[in-house]
Amino acid sequence: MDEHLHERIRDAVRSIPAGLVATYGDIADIARAPTPRLVGRVLSEDGHDLPWHRVLRATGTPAPHLARRQLELLRAEGVLAVNEKVDLRTYRWGVR
Repeated sequence: MDEHLHERIRDAVRSIPAGLVATYGDIADIARAPTPRLVGRVLSEDGHDLPWHRVLRATGTPAPHLARRQLELLRAEGVLAVNEKVDLRTYRWGVR
């Protein structure tokens, strides 16, 4: 992967304010990445120091293997989920 693209993805995730969320697609659009899956790959391989928990699927749900921890971190920032789903109309960054 292009190093500049990698850093654009990291910068986009880093810029999500506490208390808000973005989708993998939102981050891909901001970073001009070809696919949201690439965002997931960057976060899984090099996202430990980023607010990775603020990035959700387009449905407002976390990845199943991260759900418990991700929802705990979001709850601590005031982002509430119902049935493990965040209301993107309420908490989505840039869409208010």
